[in-house]
Amino acid sequence: MQFGMPTLLENGTAESCAELCHELGLAFIELNMDLPEYQTNLLDIIKLRQIADNFGLFYTIHLSGFLNPCDFNDKVAAIYTEIVLDTIKAAKLLAVPVLNMHLPLGDKFTMPDGKVYLYDIYEPDYIQKLTAFRDVCTAALIDADMKICVENTGTFQQRFGAEGLSVLLESPAFAVTLDIGHDAANDFKQYPTIEQHIERLHHMHMHDAKENDNHLPLGVGNLDLTKYLNLAKAHDCRIVVEVKTVDGLRQSVKWLKERGYL
Repeated sequence: MQFGMPTLLENGTAESCAELCHELGLAFIELNMDLPEYQTNLLDIIKLRQIADNFGLFYTIHLSGFLNPCDFNDKVAAIYTEIVLDTIKAAKLLAVPVLNMHLPLGDKFTMPDGKVYLYDIYEPDYIQKLTAFRDVCTAALIDADMKICVENTGTFQQRFGAEGLSVLLESPAFAVTLDIGHDAANDFKQYPTIEQHIERLHHMHMHDAKENDNHLPLGVGNLDLTKYLNLAKAHDCRIVVEVKTVDGLRQSVKWLKERGYL
């Protein structure tokens, strides 16, 4: 199995991340497009390739968590889609195998009897936008060895989200990311949707969790990490050790090495 690290705020540059990645014996860095330096108009492809070559690693890319190609405003949805298409172009030059994305929950109204998600009420509009997004991305990836992996957030446990994932997975360009901490934080309500598409599991975000605490170093929470590691191995998943600090990453890598996974 190939293990990688997320972009850490403590490492201010891609080269600093690469130094740590190499030191810890990890295989890749997941570049985070929520950060300003990883916007497509600012990416220095030549420098990133040199860094990857110098340290013997590769990249995956985490698309912005705000990405929403299903926005009701056509212009906004088109811009988000354009950003993904620009990212695909850059990712091809970097030989990136995975683009990770969240499935948007959209806005919600808080009613007297609870929260109502607008994509639930306007599901035909949501599915139409998602289908269009799927199709343009599929066309852009036709000549690339790359998947757009859809990560489980709170959307997977919503009816419209489960349907939206099924729509995306009609294309071979899309696959599934399992974030084990997100699943635990939602009382494992997302897993039935993941299990329904388990043959499309392609990527994993691994961190420990305990009660309401998430993104904990491996071994300090109460998740059955061995179960998830076996699942990742069975489906040939790359694993991002998605903790948020250098110390947490070091602790997690130590846990993996002590058990012979790394």
